[in-house]
Amino acid sequence: MTAGDPADNPFGDIPMFGDLARALSGQGPLNWDAARQFAQLSATEGATEANVDPSTRFALAELARIVEPHVLDITGRDVSGYEVTTTTPGAWSQQTLEAYRPLFTELAVSLGKKPAARDDEVTSDPMMAMMAGLSQMMAPAMLGMAIGSMIGRLGKRAFGQYDLPIPRADVNQVWLIPGTIDAFANDWSLPRDSMRLWVLVHELTTHAVFSVTHIREGLSDLVRAHVGAFAPDPSAVAEKLGSLDIEGDDPMQALQRTLGDPEILLGAVRSPAQEAMQPQLDAAIAAVIGYVDYVVDKVATRLIGGDAQRISEAVRRRRIETSPDDIFVERLLGLHLTRQQVERGRGFITGVDQRGGTGSVNQLLDKPGSLPTPAELEAPGLWLARLELALGPPPPHADSADQPPTDTPTG
Repeated sequence: MTAGDPADNPFGDIPMFGDLARALSGQGPLNWDAARQFAQLSATEGATEANVDPSTRFALAELARIVEPHVLDITGRDVSGYEVTTTTPGAWSQQTLEAYRPLFTELAVSLGKKPAARDDEVTSDPMMAMMAGLSQMMAPAMLGMAIGSMIGRLGKRAFGQYDLPIPRADVNQVWLIPGTIDAFANDWSLPRDSMRLWVLVHELTTHAVFSVTHIREGLSDLVRAHVGAFAPDPSAVAEKLGSLDIEGDDPMQALQRTLGDPEILLGAVRSPAQEAMQPQLDAAIAAVIGYVDYVVDKVATRLIGGDAQRISEAVRRRRIETSPDDIFVERLLGLHLTRQQVERGRGFITGVDQRGGTGSVNQLLDKPGSLPTPAELEAPGLWLARLELALGPPPPHADSADQPPTDTPTG
């Protein structure tokens, strides 16, 4: 049955609904116009955004020149070719929608699959058929609005393009939102330039990590497999709403809490395939976060001294004290960015560092197939043994983490 099949349009004989169905047909599994509009509205609250002052962009570019040799010294990756540029929350939201478009399209296709009919279903009920058709017709627009709103709200608090630890296209630009960075520094009574330096180290390091082919492709494949494995369950919404307990509670608040669950709002449930792949995705994300934190701690300590620890703690608290919108997007993409997961990643990298120093830690970037298994994340020695057995020992590497390059200003 094709999208244009009359059987898929139960409103064809009703002029108003027929015109609506034709207007919505052909938009694909996700309405990107709705996504873009709602992202902009959520990020800006309908206000016009001022352009970032060019002097701010120049100041960040100068700070990046200070950061680059230190990131190279720790990671062995040259980040001097990356252009640091600035953006606003609204523009960040549009860029993020486009960057993650393949993932969200995969998600929409997954959620749009028709579930197998049960034997006890009454398929001849004309009212049920009409409602099913209406739901199918409106799903792309509703999904576009939901995803756009979530990304827009994330844009209001993002520092840069890697607030979500997911690879983007292999480009040579690193986007920062200076207004949000400076506001955070002010809220936490942190020196503005120190905060900017910290974010630059984080974004440049993450970009360097995701520029490594086996890391980028390995992580992208895991996330894409997760979003493509949702199992639609239209009865889940009805069952959840039927179990609402609104005794002594505001009915609208109870409904809002219920629909705040992405599995309910999007009419999907986690599938056995997702449950099976989740431990590997968790391990990969935790290892990447742990590695980035390892580099950020070393470089930031060199450049900004005692402020580094204060900033790291403030940012990590912000990372795990997420809003419902953060959790919504994270759950859809299979990300569990909890304190426990962050600590698992830090523990893995610390264990590797204790056994072999920075040279061993950098095998995560240097050797294909290096993303750890769940068992290896808990036992770094197993990971090192596997890499040495399969790929050979790491090359000699002086652990110069505490020795800044002599020809570089230290801020």
